[in-house]
Amino acid sequence: MAMVFLATLSAGAQSVRSPNQDESDGVSVGGRWVEFHSEDKMTAARKVRFELLADNYLSEDPEYKPRVELVCTNGKYTYADFNPGIRLGPPNRPGFWGQPQIEVRVRVDDLHNTHGWNWIRDRFLSMDKGTTRELLGAHIFKVEIPGRRGPEIAEFSPAGLDLARVKQICDLTPKRPGGN
Repeated sequence: MAMVFLATLSAGAQSVRSPNQDESDGVSVGGRWVEFHSEDKMTAARKVRFELLADNYLSEDPEYKPRVELVCTNGKYTYADFNPGIRLGPPNRPGFWGQPQIEVRVRVDDLHNTHGWNWIRDRFLSMDKGTTRELLGAHIFKVEIPGRRGPEIAEFSPAGLDLARVKQICDLTPKRPGGN
């Protein structure tokens, strides 16, 4: 049944080749967002990954665009990551439980905030759920990180995502920036 669903979904949309083994090629789900599917071989958990590539490159790698990945498992939101595509500097603050974090500045439409995102193996940052929900309904999304050569800004155009699809697959709805 899943294969029929994927075949039907990809019939009307251009596919994007997945870089991950055992993951279907991605299909557009509105705007610049792409959706990928996989299934855990041991648990049969169904995983869906939504990916949004940045509009720009950062200074250290002009061939790899930063990206945001939103992952849902068995119909529930699991996590969202920001991958800048460059090596991150060392953590610059402790989290609530003492985990290493990097303080980032985020712009969602016209609102700017700072966040402490968990630092994962100097390669990517784990986004908080509130920012993830703000991203879903945004037109502008920018992330400023402390790069090795100074501040770096990844710029995204998240508008156009099929929000009903995200609600169906992840049980996640958008949140207005600064709202509760």
